[in-house]
Amino acid sequence: MRSPVVSDIRDGVVDVFPPVFAMIPFALIMGSQAAAKGLSPAEVLAMSTIVFAGASQFLAVSLWSSPAPALTLALAAFLINLRHVLMGASIAHKIEHFGAWRYPAVHFMTDEVWAVAERRALRRPITPAYWFGAGIFLFSAWQLFTVLGAVVGSFVKEPERYGLDFAFPAIFIALALGFWQGWRTAPVIAASALVAVVVHLLVPGAWYVLAGALAGCAVAIVTAKPTEEAAAA
Repeated sequence: MRSPVVSDIRDGVVDVFPPVFAMIPFALIMGSQAAAKGLSPAEVLAMSTIVFAGASQFLAVSLWSSPAPALTLALAAFLINLRHVLMGASIAHKIEHFGAWRYPAVHFMTDEVWAVAERRALRRPITPAYWFGAGIFLFSAWQLFTVLGAVVGSFVKEPERYGLDFAFPAIFIALALGFWQGWRTAPVIAASALVAVVVHLLVPGAWYVLAGALAGCAVAIVTAKPTEEAAAA
């Protein structure tokens, strides 16, 4: 009989496998572009291990020069990753029973792991085994394929010709649709998408990421149905 821990690890790996598979072209291209900017495979591995954030790494590589513009890179990464504040607030009470393991768990809180964990929480509690099963699997795949991209080099000259540049947006669309709970969900998704697109067109930088997230949160609060406890009070 399989132990609950092994079952939860397996569930985490299985749930996160589709976005990991879709992430592979993105990771290869990231590593390839980093190598083109002069980063060695070891430096790419260090970036993927310490930063472990695809969008931030792509932005850092696009802005990379010698010497590196440290302040610009830090500010850009900060703006892109502000969404993690909202994600952390959302998941915090669902992993508080992790105890001290909450702190290393945060390092694995990518968009994909957060999304599958939130979906898991709709059915049953999130266990450390589930979280780390999903997180470590994605983490390992990201290291492997970014480094492989750096080693192989520019194996694809025009990724957009093959649709590889759409791989990562496709992941997020699939993750968002995974939260679909009938037409009550539609205003939240529509508000996030619309505000993000408008801010992206009008405001330079990565503010559209935070704007879209805040718009979705605001609409979710406005359209939320009161719980039975609140109604009784």
